[in-house]
Amino acid sequence: MYETLKEEAWAANMEIPKHNLAIYTWGNVSAFDSDKGVFAIKPSGIPYDKLNAASMVIVDLEGKVVEGSLNPSSDTETHRVLYRDFSGIKGITHTHSPYATGWAQAQKPVPVFGTTHADSSAENIPCTPFMDAEAVKNNYEEETGNLIVNTFRLQKMDAAHMPMILVAGHGPFTWGENALQSVIQAAILEEVCKMAMFTLIINPSAPPLPEHLIRKHWERKHGPNAYYGQ
Repeated sequence: MYETLKEEAWAANMEIPKHNLAIYTWGNVSAFDSDKGVFAIKPSGIPYDKLNAASMVIVDLEGKVVEGSLNPSSDTETHRVLYRDFSGIKGITHTHSPYATGWAQAQKPVPVFGTTHADSSAENIPCTPFMDAEAVKNNYEEETGNLIVNTFRLQKMDAAHMPMILVAGHGPFTWGENALQSVIQAAILEEVCKMAMFTLIINPSAPPLPEHLIRKHWERKHGPNAYYGQ
């Protein structure tokens, strides 16, 4: 019944080691079927080279395992909250890629220093505050999702236009129109974070890219008169 969804999730999870976004078991991808209200996600603690489509776990939006004999990812509750609160997303990736995680540990949003960043986002990549002690006492992974959603609400950001966030002290979450696109966003985020770090090493006082260049690069790919691509 869920074979196609499992195949999508498995294929996307295999992109994580392929692009050096996580080592061992330090990342996960899920694929969401909005019509059925379920998502397929990587099982917890299984190395990537031991995964196959059949090992993916199907979970509903109430957090109940619908199909699968393995425990789902420990981050499942975070995925569930994001699917529930961010309409339109159908894939989520979480990694501990080093450059993005470095920015998250520094609790710093990533400024738009160059056109590479502006091609994917016209805004600074947001970083949440640290989760408070009371929230940690609750369901930690669910509260991680709530922290992401609340950060977007407070900053008045649109998840459709900003498909990524850094969770302070933890790491990146990215999303997209399908599971593969969410991994692509994770790879983009990692490269942008690397470039931003190098920028500040070379020039600690580097200014952000001027607004007219940010708008040009964003709109040529995403605006009403976009002309990038075929």
